[in-house]
Amino acid sequence: MDLAANPYSPGSGLRPKVLSGREAEISAFDLMIARAKLHRPNRGMVLTGLRGVGKTVLLNVLRAHADNHGWLTVQLEGRPEARGRQDVRDRFARELVVAARRHLGRHPGRFFADALTTIQSFSVSVGTSGVSASVDLHPVRAQSGRIDIDLEELVEDLSEPLKAQHSAFGLFIDEMQDLDPDMMSAIVTVQHIAGQRDWPFYVICAGLPNLPTILSATRSYAERLFDYRVIGPLDPEQARYAVARPAKDVGAEFDTEALNAIVAASGGYPYFIQEFGNAVWEVAPTTPFTLEDSRVAIEKGWAQLDSGFFPARWGRATPKEREYMSVMAVDGAGPSRTGELAARLGTKASSLGPTRAQLIQKGMIYAPDHGQVAFTVPGMAGFIARQSRE
Repeated sequence: MDLAANPYSPGSGLRPKVLSGREAEISAFDLMIARAKLHRPNRGMVLTGLRGVGKTVLLNVLRAHADNHGWLTVQLEGRPEARGRQDVRDRFARELVVAARRHLGRHPGRFFADALTTIQSFSVSVGTSGVSASVDLHPVRAQSGRIDIDLEELVEDLSEPLKAQHSAFGLFIDEMQDLDPDMMSAIVTVQHIAGQRDWPFYVICAGLPNLPTILSATRSYAERLFDYRVIGPLDPEQARYAVARPAKDVGAEFDTEALNAIVAASGGYPYFIQEFGNAVWEVAPTTPFTLEDSRVAIEKGWAQLDSGFFPARWGRATPKEREYMSVMAVDGAGPSRTGELAARLGTKASSLGPTRAQLIQKGMIYAPDHGQVAFTVPGMAGFIARQSRE
Protein backbone atom coordinates (compact mmCIF):
# COMPACT_ATOMS: atom_id res chain seq x y z
CA MET A 1 0.00 0.00 0.00
CA ASP A 2 1.06 3.58 -0.61
CA LEU A 3 2.18 4.71 2.85
CA ALA A 4 1.72 8.36 1.96
CA ALA A 5 -1.98 7.71 1.32
CA ASN A 6 -2.54 6.11 4.75
CA PRO A 7 -5.85 7.61 5.97
CA TYR A 8 -5.41 6.67 9.63
CA SER A 9 -3.87 9.05 12.16
CA PRO A 10 -3.07 7.66 15.61
CA GLY A 11 -1.98 10.41 17.95
CA SER A 12 -3.11 12.57 20.83
CA GLY A 13 -5.95 14.85 19.74
CA LEU A 14 -5.47 14.19 16.02
CA ARG A 15 -8.81 14.30 14.26
CA PRO A 16 -9.59 11.09 12.35
CA LYS A 17 -10.74 11.29 8.77
CA VAL A 18 -14.12 10.00 9.92
CA LEU A 19 -15.61 11.20 13.21
CA SER A 20 -18.04 8.40 13.95
CA GLY A 21 -20.55 8.11 16.78
CA ARG A 22 -20.41 11.69 18.10
CA GLU A 23 -23.34 13.14 16.18
CA ALA A 24 -25.49 13.60 19.31
CA GLU A 25 -22.89 15.75 21.05
CA ILE A 26 -22.26 17.86 17.96
CA SER A 27 -25.99 18.39 17.45
CA ALA A 28 -26.44 19.39 21.10
CA PHE A 29 -23.65 21.94 20.77
CA ASP A 30 -25.04 23.32 17.53
CA LEU A 31 -28.32 23.85 19.39
CA MET A 32 -26.40 25.75 22.07
CA ILE A 33 -24.96 28.01 19.37
CA ALA A 34 -28.40 28.60 17.86
CA ARG A 35 -29.92 29.44 21.25
CA ALA A 36 -27.06 31.80 22.05
CA LYS A 37 -27.78 33.74 18.85
CA LEU A 38 -31.36 34.16 20.04
CA HIS A 39 -30.26 35.13 23.58
CA ARG A 40 -31.87 32.01 25.00
CA PRO A 41 -30.52 30.42 28.20
CA ASN A 42 -28.01 27.59 27.85
CA ARG A 43 -25.96 25.29 30.00
CA GLY A 44 -22.30 24.51 29.50
CA MET A 45 -21.22 21.03 28.45
CA VAL A 46 -19.06 18.42 30.21
CA LEU A 47 -17.60 15.50 28.23
CA THR A 48 -16.30 12.63 30.33
CA GLY A 49 -14.76 9.29 29.51
CA LEU A 50 -11.70 7.09 29.60
CA ARG A 51 -8.54 8.01 27.76
CA GLY A 52 -8.56 7.12 24.09
CA VAL A 53 -12.29 7.69 23.46
CA GLY A 54 -11.73 10.92 21.53
CA LYS A 55 -12.72 13.60 24.05
CA THR A 56 -9.97 15.97 22.93
CA VAL A 57 -10.86 15.51 19.27
CA LEU A 58 -14.51 16.19 20.01
CA LEU A 59 -13.66 19.25 22.10
CA ASN A 60 -11.61 20.61 19.19
CA VAL A 61 -14.50 19.98 16.80
CA LEU A 62 -16.91 21.85 19.05
CA ARG A 63 -14.54 24.78 19.34
CA ALA A 64 -14.21 24.91 15.56
CA HIS A 65 -18.01 25.05 15.28
CA ALA A 66 -18.06 27.94 17.76
CA ASP A 67 -15.33 29.78 15.84
CA ASN A 68 -17.22 29.33 12.60
CA HIS A 69 -20.25 30.99 14.22
CA GLY A 70 -18.30 34.01 15.40
CA TRP A 71 -17.78 33.12 19.05
CA LEU A 72 -14.86 34.44 21.06
CA THR A 73 -13.14 31.19 22.07
CA VAL A 74 -10.25 30.29 24.36
CA GLN A 75 -8.92 26.77 24.85
CA LEU A 76 -7.03 25.61 27.94
CA GLU A 77 -5.68 22.33 29.26
CA GLY A 78 -5.49 21.45 32.93
CA ARG A 79 -2.09 20.45 34.24
CA PRO A 80 -1.43 18.62 37.52
CA GLU A 81 2.28 19.43 37.77
CA ALA A 82 3.66 21.88 40.31
CA ARG A 83 3.98 24.52 37.59
CA GLY A 84 0.53 23.75 36.25
CA ARG A 85 -1.24 26.45 38.22
CA GLN A 86 0.72 29.34 36.72
CA ASP A 87 1.16 27.72 33.32
CA VAL A 88 -2.62 27.51 32.87
CA ARG A 89 -3.02 31.15 33.89
CA ASP A 90 -0.28 32.24 31.51
CA ARG A 91 -1.94 30.38 28.66
CA PHE A 92 -5.32 31.87 29.56
CA ALA A 93 -3.82 35.37 29.42
CA ARG A 94 -2.06 34.74 26.13
CA GLU A 95 -4.94 32.94 24.40
CA LEU A 96 -7.49 35.51 25.52
CA VAL A 97 -5.57 38.40 24.00
CA VAL A 98 -5.01 36.50 20.75
CA ALA A 99 -8.71 35.55 20.61
CA ALA A 100 -9.77 39.14 21.28
CA ARG A 101 -7.59 40.47 18.48
CA ARG A 102 -8.98 37.88 16.10
CA HIS A 103 -12.54 38.62 17.16
CA LEU A 104 -12.07 42.36 16.76
CA GLY A 105 -10.74 41.76 13.26
CA ARG A 106 -13.94 39.92 12.35
CA HIS A 107 -16.20 42.39 14.17
CA PRO A 108 -14.55 45.82 13.87
CA GLY A 109 -16.05 48.72 15.75
CA ARG A 110 -15.78 50.64 18.97
CA PHE A 111 -18.33 48.55 20.86
CA PHE A 112 -16.12 45.48 21.30
CA ALA A 113 -12.91 47.48 21.29
CA ASP A 114 -13.97 49.10 24.57
CA ALA A 115 -13.86 45.66 26.21
CA LEU A 116 -10.20 45.25 25.26
CA THR A 117 -9.18 47.32 28.28
CA THR A 118 -10.74 44.73 30.60
CA ILE A 119 -9.17 41.91 28.59
CA GLN A 120 -5.77 43.51 28.93
CA SER A 121 -6.24 44.08 32.65
CA PHE A 122 -7.33 40.48 33.17
CA SER A 123 -4.39 39.14 31.18
CA VAL A 124 -1.90 41.16 33.20
CA SER A 125 -3.60 40.16 36.46
CA VAL A 126 -3.64 36.39 35.91
CA GLY A 127 -0.63 35.83 33.65
CA THR A 128 3.06 36.57 33.47
CA SER A 129 3.49 36.23 29.70
CA GLY A 130 3.61 39.93 28.93
CA VAL A 131 1.21 39.59 26.01
CA SER A 132 -0.43 42.91 25.22
CA ALA A 133 -3.64 43.89 23.48
CA SER A 134 -2.01 47.28 22.74
CA VAL A 135 -4.49 49.28 24.79
CA ASP A 136 -4.32 51.26 28.01
CA LEU A 137 -5.20 49.36 31.17
CA HIS A 138 -8.65 49.88 32.61
CA PRO A 139 -8.21 51.71 35.92
CA VAL A 140 -10.49 49.41 37.92
CA ARG A 141 -11.78 46.27 36.21
CA ALA A 142 -10.32 42.73 36.30
CA GLN A 143 -7.05 43.50 38.03
CA SER A 144 -7.70 42.54 41.65
CA GLY A 145 -5.32 39.58 41.46
CA ARG A 146 -8.12 37.21 42.49
CA ILE A 147 -9.08 34.87 39.69
CA ASP A 148 -12.73 34.62 40.79
CA ILE A 149 -13.30 38.39 40.87
CA ASP A 150 -11.29 39.13 37.74
CA LEU A 151 -12.94 36.40 35.68
CA GLU A 152 -16.39 37.58 36.70
CA GLU A 153 -15.59 41.17 35.70
CA LEU A 154 -14.05 40.00 32.44
CA VAL A 155 -17.14 38.00 31.48
CA GLU A 156 -19.46 40.83 32.53
CA ASP A 157 -17.64 43.40 30.41
CA LEU A 158 -17.57 41.10 27.40
CA SER A 159 -21.21 40.15 27.63
CA GLU A 160 -22.85 43.34 26.31
CA PRO A 161 -20.79 43.62 23.11
CA LEU A 162 -20.99 39.88 22.45
CA LYS A 163 -24.76 39.84 22.90
CA ALA A 164 -25.04 42.75 20.49
CA GLN A 165 -23.19 40.62 17.94
CA HIS A 166 -25.36 37.55 18.74
CA SER A 167 -22.12 35.91 19.78
CA ALA A 168 -20.76 34.32 22.96
CA PHE A 169 -17.59 33.64 24.94
CA GLY A 170 -16.72 29.95 24.92
CA LEU A 171 -14.09 28.62 27.33
CA PHE A 172 -13.00 25.16 26.14
CA ILE A 173 -11.03 23.19 28.73
CA ASP A 174 -9.40 19.80 28.26
CA GLU A 175 -8.31 17.66 31.23
CA MET A 176 -10.41 19.88 33.46
CA GLN A 177 -9.98 17.57 36.46
CA ASP A 178 -6.36 18.77 36.57
CA LEU A 179 -7.16 22.46 37.08
CA ASP A 180 -6.08 23.87 40.41
CA PRO A 181 -8.95 24.32 42.90
CA ASP A 182 -8.98 28.14 42.73
CA MET A 183 -9.24 28.20 38.95
CA MET A 184 -11.88 25.49 38.85
CA SER A 185 -13.94 27.19 41.55
CA ALA A 186 -13.77 30.54 39.73
CA ILE A 187 -14.82 29.05 36.40
CA VAL A 188 -17.75 27.10 37.86
CA THR A 189 -18.87 30.11 39.91
CA VAL A 190 -18.79 32.47 36.93
CA GLN A 191 -20.67 29.96 34.79
CA HIS A 192 -23.35 29.98 37.51
CA ILE A 193 -23.46 33.78 37.64
CA ALA A 194 -23.57 34.01 33.85
CA GLY A 195 -26.67 31.84 33.74
CA GLN A 196 -28.41 33.98 36.34
CA ARG A 197 -27.53 37.26 34.62
CA ASP A 198 -28.02 36.14 31.03
CA TRP A 199 -24.36 36.57 30.09
CA PRO A 200 -23.31 34.65 26.95
CA PHE A 201 -20.51 32.72 28.64
CA TYR A 202 -20.24 28.95 28.32
CA VAL A 203 -17.77 26.43 29.67
CA ILE A 204 -17.31 23.39 27.46
CA CYS A 205 -14.90 20.95 29.05
CA ALA A 206 -13.61 17.40 28.89
CA GLY A 207 -12.10 15.14 31.49
CA LEU A 208 -11.89 11.74 33.12
CA PRO A 209 -14.93 9.94 34.54
CA ASN A 210 -14.36 11.46 37.98
CA LEU A 211 -14.78 15.03 36.67
CA PRO A 212 -18.49 15.36 37.59
CA THR A 213 -17.67 14.39 41.18
CA ILE A 214 -14.86 16.96 41.32
CA LEU A 215 -17.11 19.68 39.91
CA SER A 216 -19.85 18.88 42.40
CA ALA A 217 -17.36 18.97 45.27
CA THR A 218 -16.14 22.36 44.03
CA ARG A 219 -19.66 23.83 43.94
CA SER A 220 -22.72 21.79 44.87
CA TYR A 221 -24.79 23.45 42.15
CA ALA A 222 -22.37 22.28 39.44
CA GLU A 223 -24.55 19.24 38.81
CA ARG A 224 -27.22 21.59 37.42
CA LEU A 225 -24.93 23.90 35.45
CA PHE A 226 -23.87 21.54 32.69
CA ASP A 227 -25.12 19.13 30.10
CA TYR A 228 -23.12 16.04 31.13
CA ARG A 229 -22.20 13.70 28.27
CA VAL A 230 -20.44 10.36 28.78
CA ILE A 231 -18.17 9.68 25.80
CA GLY A 232 -17.68 5.95 25.57
CA PRO A 233 -16.38 3.45 23.05
CA LEU A 234 -18.14 3.23 19.71
CA ASP A 235 -20.76 0.57 19.24
CA PRO A 236 -19.90 -2.16 16.68
CA GLU A 237 -21.68 -0.45 13.78
CA GLN A 238 -20.04 2.90 14.51
CA ALA A 239 -16.66 1.22 14.91
CA ARG A 240 -16.97 -0.65 11.61
CA TYR A 241 -17.75 2.65 9.90
CA ALA A 242 -14.78 4.36 11.58
CA VAL A 243 -12.48 1.58 10.34
CA ALA A 244 -13.85 1.00 6.86
CA ARG A 245 -14.84 4.45 5.61
CA PRO A 246 -11.38 6.11 5.66
CA ALA A 247 -9.99 3.20 3.64
CA LYS A 248 -12.90 3.34 1.20
CA ASP A 249 -12.35 7.05 0.64
CA VAL A 250 -8.88 6.31 -0.75
CA GLY A 251 -9.88 3.25 -2.77
CA ALA A 252 -9.19 0.43 -0.29
CA GLU A 253 -11.49 -1.96 1.52
CA PHE A 254 -11.65 -4.73 4.15
CA ASP A 255 -13.22 -8.11 3.72
CA THR A 256 -15.81 -8.86 6.38
CA GLU A 257 -13.63 -11.05 8.60
CA ALA A 258 -10.75 -8.59 8.48
CA LEU A 259 -13.02 -5.70 9.42
CA ASN A 260 -14.63 -7.60 12.29
CA ALA A 261 -11.23 -8.59 13.66
CA ILE A 262 -10.06 -4.97 13.83
CA VAL A 263 -13.31 -3.84 15.44
CA ALA A 264 -13.15 -6.60 18.05
CA ALA A 265 -9.50 -5.91 18.92
CA SER A 266 -10.14 -2.17 19.27
CA GLY A 267 -13.01 -2.60 21.71
CA GLY A 268 -14.58 0.37 19.93
CA TYR A 269 -12.00 2.81 21.31
CA PRO A 270 -11.25 5.42 18.63
CA TYR A 271 -7.55 5.67 19.45
CA PHE A 272 -7.09 1.92 19.09
CA ILE A 273 -9.05 1.98 15.82
CA GLN A 274 -6.58 4.50 14.44
CA GLU A 275 -3.61 2.48 15.68
CA PHE A 276 -4.82 -0.81 14.20
CA GLY A 277 -6.02 0.84 10.99
CA ASN A 278 -2.63 2.48 10.59
CA ALA A 279 -0.94 -0.89 11.11
CA VAL A 280 -3.16 -2.63 8.52
CA TRP A 281 -2.19 -0.03 5.96
CA GLU A 282 1.50 -0.59 6.71
CA VAL A 283 1.50 -4.41 6.65
CA ALA A 284 -1.02 -5.26 3.92
CA PRO A 285 0.55 -5.82 0.49
CA THR A 286 -2.66 -4.96 -1.34
CA THR A 287 -6.40 -4.42 -0.97
CA PRO A 288 -8.90 -5.79 -0.05
CA PHE A 289 -7.42 -6.38 3.40
CA THR A 290 -7.70 -9.98 4.57
CA LEU A 291 -8.12 -11.59 7.96
CA GLU A 292 -4.43 -12.46 7.94
CA ASP A 293 -3.59 -8.80 7.28
CA SER A 294 -5.72 -7.82 10.27
CA ARG A 295 -4.10 -10.41 12.52
CA VAL A 296 -0.62 -9.17 11.67
CA ALA A 297 -1.76 -5.57 12.06
CA ILE A 298 -3.35 -6.19 15.46
CA GLU A 299 -0.11 -7.74 16.71
CA LYS A 300 1.84 -4.80 15.35
CA GLY A 301 -0.66 -2.35 16.82
CA TRP A 302 -0.44 -3.83 20.30
CA ALA A 303 3.35 -3.75 20.08
CA GLN A 304 3.16 -0.07 19.20
CA LEU A 305 0.80 0.62 22.10
CA ASP A 306 3.05 -1.35 24.44
CA SER A 307 6.03 0.76 23.44
CA GLY A 308 4.38 4.16 23.77
CA PHE A 309 0.77 4.58 24.84
CA PHE A 310 0.89 2.39 27.95
CA PRO A 311 4.53 2.90 29.10
CA ALA A 312 4.03 6.66 29.05
CA ARG A 313 1.72 6.15 32.03
CA TRP A 314 3.33 3.09 33.62
CA GLY A 315 6.68 4.87 33.69
CA ARG A 316 5.26 7.70 35.81
CA ALA A 317 4.22 5.32 38.57
CA THR A 318 6.31 4.62 41.66
CA PRO A 319 7.08 1.00 42.62
CA LYS A 320 4.24 1.04 45.17
CA GLU A 321 1.84 2.47 42.62
CA ARG A 322 2.83 -0.22 40.11
CA GLU A 323 2.24 -2.87 42.73
CA TYR A 324 -1.21 -1.44 43.38
CA MET A 325 -2.08 -1.38 39.68
CA SER A 326 -0.72 -4.90 39.22
CA VAL A 327 -3.24 -6.31 41.69
CA MET A 328 -5.93 -4.22 40.03
CA ALA A 329 -5.03 -5.86 36.72
CA VAL A 330 -6.20 -9.21 38.09
CA ASP A 331 -9.75 -7.87 37.64
CA GLY A 332 -9.20 -6.99 33.99
CA ALA A 333 -11.04 -3.83 33.02
CA GLY A 334 -12.48 -3.76 36.53
CA PRO A 335 -13.64 -2.09 38.60
CA SER A 336 -11.71 -3.45 41.57
CA ARG A 337 -12.85 -3.33 45.18
CA THR A 338 -10.33 -1.56 47.38
CA GLY A 339 -10.83 -4.05 50.20
CA GLU A 340 -10.02 -6.94 47.88
CA LEU A 341 -6.91 -5.16 46.63
CA ALA A 342 -5.71 -4.76 50.20
CA ALA A 343 -6.28 -8.47 50.83
CA ARG A 344 -4.23 -9.38 47.77
CA LEU A 345 -1.40 -7.19 49.02
CA GLY A 346 -1.68 -8.53 52.56
CA THR A 347 -2.34 -5.16 54.18
CA LYS A 348 -5.14 -2.93 55.41
CA ALA A 349 -7.17 -0.84 52.98
CA SER A 350 -6.44 2.31 55.00
CA SER A 351 -2.71 1.89 54.48
CA LEU A 352 -3.22 1.97 50.71
CA GLY A 353 -5.09 5.27 50.81
CA PRO A 354 -2.09 7.47 49.92
CA THR A 355 -1.10 5.25 46.99
CA ARG A 356 -4.66 5.24 45.70
CA ALA A 357 -4.85 9.04 46.02
CA GLN A 358 -1.56 9.50 44.16
CA LEU A 359 -2.73 7.31 41.29
CA ILE A 360 -6.00 9.25 41.05
CA GLN A 361 -4.08 12.53 41.07
CA LYS A 362 -1.86 11.26 38.26
CA GLY A 363 -4.95 10.37 36.24
CA MET A 364 -4.13 6.65 36.06
CA ILE A 365 -7.14 5.39 38.00
CA TYR A 366 -10.47 6.80 39.16
CA ALA A 367 -13.17 5.85 41.65
CA PRO A 368 -16.37 4.86 39.78
CA ASP A 369 -18.13 4.23 43.10
CA HIS A 370 -17.44 4.15 46.81
CA GLY A 371 -14.87 1.50 47.63
CA GLN A 372 -14.00 0.88 43.97
CA VAL A 373 -11.23 1.87 41.58
CA ALA A 374 -10.75 1.37 37.84
CA PHE A 375 -8.17 2.23 35.22
CA THR A 376 -8.62 5.43 33.23
CA VAL A 377 -6.79 3.83 30.30
CA PRO A 378 -8.58 1.04 28.41
CA GLY A 379 -6.38 -2.01 27.97
CA MET A 380 -4.09 -1.12 30.88
CA ALA A 381 -4.80 -4.40 32.67
CA GLY A 382 -3.72 -6.34 29.60
CA PHE A 383 -0.53 -4.30 29.30
CA ILE A 384 0.35 -5.00 32.93
CA ALA A 385 -0.32 -8.69 32.44
CA ARG A 386 1.96 -8.73 29.41
CA GLN A 387 4.71 -6.99 31.40
CA SER A 388 4.55 -9.62 34.12
CA ARG A 389 5.04 -12.40 31.55
CA GLU A 390 8.19 -10.85 30.14
